[in-house]
Amino acid sequence: MTENLNHWTFVTASYVLTIAGTAALTLHSWLAMRRAETRRERSREQ
Repeated sequence: MTENLNHWTFVTASYVLTIAGTAALTLHSWLAMRRAETRRERSREQ
């Protein structure tokens, strides 16, 4: 008996996780950059 496993489920899941992880990392980095720019501007005003 052999089972016919469908590998596309795992391929799709790995792509979804990769894209979601990349998007989350990009968003986190962009927000950190915005916070750093705000801190820099505040320090220049003082």
